[in-house]
Amino acid sequence: MTNPDTPLALIAEDEPVLARSLQRLLAQTWPGLRLAGVAEDGLAATAQALALLPDILFLDIRMPGRSGLDVAEIVADDWPEDRPTPLLVFVTAFDEFAVAAFERAAVDYVLKPVTPERLHKTVARLRERLAARAPVAQAGDAAEQLRTVQAIQAPPATGDERIKVIRAGVGNTVRMIPVAEVVCLEATDKYVNVVTADGEALVRMSLRELAARIVGAEFTQVHRSVYVATGRIRSATRDELGHYSLAVDGLARPLKVSRAFAHLFRPM
Repeated sequence: MTNPDTPLALIAEDEPVLARSLQRLLAQTWPGLRLAGVAEDGLAATAQALALLPDILFLDIRMPGRSGLDVAEIVADDWPEDRPTPLLVFVTAFDEFAVAAFERAAVDYVLKPVTPERLHKTVARLRERLAARAPVAQAGDAAEQLRTVQAIQAPPATGDERIKVIRAGVGNTVRMIPVAEVVCLEATDKYVNVVTADGEALVRMSLRELAARIVGAEFTQVHRSVYVATGRIRSATRDELGHYSLAVDGLARPLKVSRAFAHLFRPM
């Protein structure tokens, strides 16, 4: 399990001078951080990330072989299901990729040249996120303990039991959500976000456990962390890079389809 005090990080940066500068600043700002090394291009970054399984990835965006955005997407698709996905920080000279970075769940987006003051803010965000992943008893985080109380723990499955109504926490309220009203299920660090046309609510269990109890012909997996109600999928749009996104009834935003499930939406 990740130790939030001594996490492992990997840097992907094709400019040696900038890579050394970031290493030096991280050593000064976060002495407990363990650096696994530097990947000098996108292909090496992908391979090293999946081999070393770091807690944090510092990614340049424009790199030879594969962009940092593509690295983030491939790593997320191929990451072991029993490990929390790495926290992503994009470090780049270009500000126009910020939206795409945050669509990939980036913790931060830092423009070069990186200053000590700016890196301090990034480190604070990373440490907060790592602490939230730690067990409540170890983290000692009051907000995390409150979220744990508010989220509803579903009872263990027995036999072939299937859930018809999901009991999910919204603040101090328990929503009773019929499965038929679910638009999609999205895994977060410790919860499943249950999305309906009327809003979102959290269930404190793994996506795999919840899916085993409710997922049948009526749901389709489109990402390692996302199931969508099959009957609500209206269209799939392919971009210039070959990535698909779905238009889904009851959901204002598009849903990204990972590489592993893209074949489900290719023309017959």
